[in-house]
Amino acid sequence: MASKRDYYETLGVSRECGPDDLKKAFRQLALQYHPDRNSGDKSAEDRFKEINEAYSVLSDPEKRQQYDRFGHAGPAGQGFGGFGDFSGFGVEDIINDFFGGMFGGGGGGGGGRSRRGADLRYNLEVTLVEAVFGAEKEIVVPRTGVCRDCTGTGARKGTRPERCGACNGQGQITMQQGFFAIRRTCSRCGGTGQVVKDPCGNCAGTGHVRESRTLKVKIPPGVDNGTRLKLRGEGEAGPAGGGGGDLYVVLTVKEHPFFVREGADLFCEVPITFPQAALGATIEVPTLSGKKSLSLPAGTPSGHDFVMRGEGVAALNSGRRGNLVIRVLIEVPRKLTKRQKEILSEYQVLSEESPGPIARSFFEKVKEIFG
Repeated sequence: MASKRDYYETLGVSRECGPDDLKKAFRQLALQYHPDRNSGDKSAEDRFKEINEAYSVLSDPEKRQQYDRFGHAGPAGQGFGGFGDFSGFGVEDIINDFFGGMFGGGGGGGGGRSRRGADLRYNLEVTLVEAVFGAEKEIVVPRTGVCRDCTGTGARKGTRPERCGACNGQGQITMQQGFFAIRRTCSRCGGTGQVVKDPCGNCAGTGHVRESRTLKVKIPPGVDNGTRLKLRGEGEAGPAGGGGGDLYVVLTVKEHPFFVREGADLFCEVPITFPQAALGATIEVPTLSGKKSLSLPAGTPSGHDFVMRGEGVAALNSGRRGNLVIRVLIEVPRKLTKRQKEILSEYQVLSEESPGPIARSFFEKVKEIFG
């Protein structure tokens, strides 16, 4: 008798794989070798049984521990495994994937299922100041809401929906499909297990109406482009009394006229005059919390960066603020008065007589190379 293959090898996963990787591998293989995709193929049916047995053991922590210690003798000795054991993942999940969600999941009996409403997305633009310090914004969201006249039942006020006769209120109809007896959503009631014979005039029996809902959104400090804020239950209303979906508010931060953001740091370019750079000065620079003084030492070169710590953006999770980097740029005047030209001409003569260290080094190298 041929020995069983290693369960990890069967599913094509490593022995250190986590539950999500295990489930993903099982799902792909189960869909590939599902009997309804391989009608009459005995080898595919055997492979499907082998895949299911491997997953039924490895998806259970206790069974997996026994298998890792004792191999096939561990789970087999306790009655684990086998084609009939679909615990952990469930064959209905495979069928839902295979048939594109055509067949409903869940256990049999107990009436139809109420489904959750769809999620919504709302794009919201905020200023850099709002992104840095946080804010509260008011938005108006168009969505599907619960009809107030019938409170979502779809039936005229004073009446109630009736049990669906096609599925006897189960919301699903059992049918034989190839290798399995499976369930599909009842087409008459849409899986709710109920039908409306006297519909509500306000919502035409749907239980829903279009509405615009005004919401207040709290913007936490430190958000950035693409940050998503989740508002639970503020999406579309669910059918048959199901819970509402979620609303995702996706943020876009407007460009600022002075500041450029890189993560938690802000950058700003500030023009200065040549005398300020040469002689040193105290200048006012913009920050997000107002103007502040910055001391320039004598001989400040153009393009020099000054770091103002804690004047940047607060990190979204820690609250620790980044820095503001001020880059000074010496502005060369384009128009000069007669007096300014005279002074600069005199300064040029003096500069040639006693050049600075950079100019002196440059011209010495030129003389050395070119003579």
